[in-house]
Amino acid sequence: MGEQIVLGLGDNIDYEIRWDSALLERLIRDADLSASEINRDIEINTPRNLLASILGFVRNSSGGERFVQNPHLIEGFSGSFEKKITLGGTAVRAAIAMWKLGYTSAVHLVTMNEHVERLLPAGCPRLCSNRGISSYPHLIIQFNAGVRLDAGDIHIETVRPNRIIYTNDPDNALMCLHPDLPALLQDAKVFLISGFNTMQDISLLEERLKQLRVMLEGLSKKILVFYEDSGFHREGISAIVRRFLLKYIDIYSLNEDEMQGYLGQPLALTDSKTVASALEDLYRIIPCPALILHTRYWALAYCPAGGAGDYAGPLLGGITMATARFRFGDDFTCKDYAGTGALPREDRGTAFAGEIQALLGDRVCCVPSFLVPEKNVTTIGLGDTFAGGFLPALL
Repeated sequence: MGEQIVLGLGDNIDYEIRWDSALLERLIRDADLSASEINRDIEINTPRNLLASILGFVRNSSGGERFVQNPHLIEGFSGSFEKKITLGGTAVRAAIAMWKLGYTSAVHLVTMNEHVERLLPAGCPRLCSNRGISSYPHLIIQFNAGVRLDAGDIHIETVRPNRIIYTNDPDNALMCLHPDLPALLQDAKVFLISGFNTMQDISLLEERLKQLRVMLEGLSKKILVFYEDSGFHREGISAIVRRFLLKYIDIYSLNEDEMQGYLGQPLALTDSKTVASALEDLYRIIPCPALILHTRYWALAYCPAGGAGDYAGPLLGGITMATARFRFGDDFTCKDYAGTGALPREDRGTAFAGEIQALLGDRVCCVPSFLVPEKNVTTIGLGDTFAGGFLPALL
């Protein structure tokens, strides 16, 4: 179809609920939930367990993604709040971000419904592997810094903004690949892969990965494969994806929560020596030519063979696009993007960037975050939007 950037593999609709501390406190009291029951890793099969999981993330001011056993829990919980319906998934959010700056891309979808038709840019060529109409909303909960919850013996105050995602999505769990995807890739220079994190069935996952691997084998050597990581719902799935696909991936991108998940410990993100050591550890797990990390303080490229400076422009494009969304949400404009690029840089990120460059030389390129004046911010889709700024600059 002639597009230089192809984005896949899945999509969905999101229920972005409006944060309401008073309503959440009432739900806590109605459930008679105690602080000892808060657990972000609990199996989510009841409204009470869903609430306990949400509070587990909020208490740590952390973000993540979890599987919900019954999709009706998402409809039930979101029905108590004001909400906005948006498009989700790395592919479509990246496509929307690019479109704002005048770049078109082709997308591979697994879900089609009236919201996808309405919200996806009309100029984006698309393939959808699902021939029917379906809708399995993802629950999105965002919170800002300084949010307080006081109910019973539960007393929480967040120290930074973040987001939580809850899903039960059969379309993305099946992740059917359209047979015309190779044709869509014929003229592409970049192919973004994301979306296997919601799959549950190991044998089905391996079948999909084998299909994709055959497609990748047939691609021109000139195409760059960009992989955007995400919160995997089932332990071990990520390792299987890497086993099948890593040899084809040129750029492997992930955020701070995903990085810390692989390393099994929290990191001081502004301590250059700690992060330099962590990059070496991460590379042993994910031996990819270029690792891209995007955090709240900085974004960097780590290339053990050198040449990380080649990613200076894409890193700046990515962090500018993600920050514009952080500031203005779905409705950010080209003018907002330009204004974001003119903001001063965050002090801790700036100091860190200089220090890690001195430690690692041309193996790393680091761009500090912008100093954002807004307090009410958007925390969902930042990694997706980062990709939407990174990839056009890469070309």
